[in-house]
Amino acid sequence: MECFQRVSEIVELKKDLLVKVSDEIWKCAETKFEEFRSAEILCKALEEEGFTVKRGAAGIKTAFIGSYGKGEPIIAVLGEYDALHGLSQEGGIAEQKPIIPGGSGHGCGHNLLGTGAFAGAIAIRYYMEENNLPGTIRYYGCPAEEGGAGKVFMSREGVFNDVDCALTWHPDTGNGVGLNSTLAVYDACFKFKGKSAHAAMAPHLGRSALDAVELMNVGVNYLREHVIQEARIHYAITDAGGQSPNVVQAQAEDNFSIRAPKVSQVKDIYERICNIAKGAALMTGTKVEGSIQSALSNFIPNKILETMLYENLKKLGIPKYNENDRQFAKKIRDVLPEDNKRNDINVLTVGELKGKDISDVINPFIKQEKTVPVSTDVGDVSWIVPTGIFNVACAALGTPIHSWAFVSQGNTSIAHTGMLHAGKLIASTAVELLKNPELIQNAKAELKERLGGESYICPIPRDIKAPTPKKA
Repeated sequence: MECFQRVSEIVELKKDLLVKVSDEIWKCAETKFEEFRSAEILCKALEEEGFTVKRGAAGIKTAFIGSYGKGEPIIAVLGEYDALHGLSQEGGIAEQKPIIPGGSGHGCGHNLLGTGAFAGAIAIRYYMEENNLPGTIRYYGCPAEEGGAGKVFMSREGVFNDVDCALTWHPDTGNGVGLNSTLAVYDACFKFKGKSAHAAMAPHLGRSALDAVELMNVGVNYLREHVIQEARIHYAITDAGGQSPNVVQAQAEDNFSIRAPKVSQVKDIYERICNIAKGAALMTGTKVEGSIQSALSNFIPNKILETMLYENLKKLGIPKYNENDRQFAKKIRDVLPEDNKRNDINVLTVGELKGKDISDVINPFIKQEKTVPVSTDVGDVSWIVPTGIFNVACAALGTPIHSWAFVSQGNTSIAHTGMLHAGKLIASTAVELLKNPELIQNAKAELKERLGGESYICPIPRDIKAPTPKKA
């Protein structure tokens, strides 16, 4: 228990710094690839704690790598710090009240995720120094998890190739670890080009791109019957060709998100959708160009790492929320829709949480592997290096992620308590790996077995570059 006690002491000693960093990022609320201030807050904090920081990792302006130590093993801690559009919200109140109408907010708690990972990294760093532990700890600053696939672009550039193990976490309404995979996803765009004409005087001279879009959508809807049950296909018409019904639309655009448990399954569905697009173009006398805009691989779970995280979570126990935390959690729950409270996955998984305001248990470790219907760019890292992930409660039970209520709690003591707890769990697990390199070898062997001879192939084509917005 000496390791757990010491890393916990280090995190508590750094508590004021960590809360300040998290709250500053919460205030910035910068969205994908525009996290200039948020990234710099973390870079400066890492440098002040003795890390060497490389900014602009993988050619992405808001990605960075902070390193401490030398030699092997190399342990990566993955941090995120991007926000979501349209979720601006005042903190610490139980009512929806935007700070900036239409502005951004941390509805997924990435201010906490990035800072909790930072807490873990600095606790590891001081423990290594105090105990002369060999090895390297790296904090990976990963931008644009929300719709930008930051880690996919980073994976494509090979920044994780020499890493031995990776650890990360996510804010949630419960405390748990599980052998869960995620859905792979392709985000694809189909642009149709036709020929404009007067819709009444000379319709025969026109070739409608909008007709092609509509026919494509009909074709994809018929396809749904003939794909695997676990697949998901969503679409949006992002360009209808104009506002005038008396003009034959010369251009129109369809965007699709295609999800399935394995990236190979998504690839197959995408190819079938491409054929539907070609058919729609043939039927309308138009031309179509389809391209992948973004893509994520499915997450490969690792039983060795997840079991370690679960056992260490049991040793650390649950986050210790105070009475003010519990009272505020009740206020939040009082304004949440009943459906949200009933359908919280933690309540559905752990019956004893029913009716409670905040989680006070560790969810059972479910060894039966399952695929959860979400997608994350952590999946791409997990194909390259054994990766462990866990959740810690940072919000009242029933709080939907990607909601104003999650943002409101994101700079409160509830969130800070969960964030610090996550840092302790990351640090204690990383130290155990550093002390027992055979565990890393076992985790690597498991990953190799799970992949069954498959190699990582980046799902984003090489010609698609990460956006490079100008610094504000």
